[in-house]
Amino acid sequence: MTVPRQPSSPDSPGEGQRPPEDRRHMIRRRWITATIIVLLIGVPAGYLVISANQSRDSGRDKEAKYSATGLTAGWPSRVQRRLYDVWIPPWSAEVAYYETNNWRTSRLYVQFLTSNEGLDKFLKETGTSEDKLKKDDFTISKRDQKVVGWDFSGPGPWYGTTHEQKDPVPTLDIVVNRSNPQHPMVYIVSTTTP
Repeated sequence: MTVPRQPSSPDSPGEGQRPPEDRRHMIRRRWITATIIVLLIGVPAGYLVISANQSRDSGRDKEAKYSATGLTAGWPSRVQRRLYDVWIPPWSAEVAYYETNNWRTSRLYVQFLTSNEGLDKFLKETGTSEDKLKKDDFTISKRDQKVVGWDFSGPGPWYGTTHEQKDPVPTLDIVVNRSNPQHPMVYIVSTTTP
């Protein structure tokens, strides 16, 4: 024998209906969950977009700064550094380079900002020393300065030396600006004759 189903009364909730308080509570929970998801995804995504734009702008500024002089911001490749016998101290800043080649000679122009310890190590790795640096000796020719837009007329003191080596090992012309006593700026032209 089956028991007849009783119709739901208007005062008690029927199947599929919830009291208004429960519905409000459920809507509030869904809204909070949606807000948390948006925050968890949106905030990091926004941060990444801002960070990427700042990084790109910084790269563009550097590129524009150096492209006006023919220099490329960044470190020469390991192969270039080895071929031209140019050692750059780790942690150097404002590193830029430019390479020229023709049938007679090849040149690598490099600049970097380093510490006093970095300069000592660079000179040692190059095969010379600070004793060889002569005050106001601009060993990089006016022609080479013009190629990359270097201007050695600013505040100094300025020092220079040429480290000559037997062909095919490159000859290095080095100029150092010590206007900042703690962080010398180094300019190098490495010339090799194949």
